[in-house]
Amino acid sequence: MEGIDRETVLRAAFVQASFSASVTLVFTFVLEKAVAKFGGSCFSLVFIVPVLCSVHSKTRHNLAILNTFNEALDAAATHLKGKCVTGSLLAPLVPLSVQASLVIMVNVINQTPNLWLTVAPSIFFSALYGYSYTFTLLKQRN
Repeated sequence: MEGIDRETVLRAAFVQASFSASVTLVFTFVLEKAVAKFGGSCFSLVFIVPVLCSVHSKTRHNLAILNTFNEALDAAATHLKGKCVTGSLLAPLVPLSVQASLVIMVNVINQTPNLWLTVAPSIFFSALYGYSYTFTLLKQRN
């Protein structure tokens, strides 16, 4: 790599490899727990939407925003009634979000050059592993 000394590249590679090895163990454990909890469930699309606002003061403007938000949720609930997402699609997102946050944080602390080029493969392959392993676990369960 031009412009980056060999020691920095080797240190970044070592940090990434050792982190990936250790986090895979934790990822697998959390994934198994998430699949056990959510794998057979079905979630309504309406209830996946987080409550983004609350009324801190009872001003007319804030109440109007809250009413509009509630009307939008009611309309979505009516439109999406009976439609759902299986838990098997959501279960890997729990450990994947933890893994992605950790791998980014570790590489930021390490001052890894080309951060996104370093962490993107780790996140991609973790997602691939997560979904493959989830479907394997669900197949074994059935």
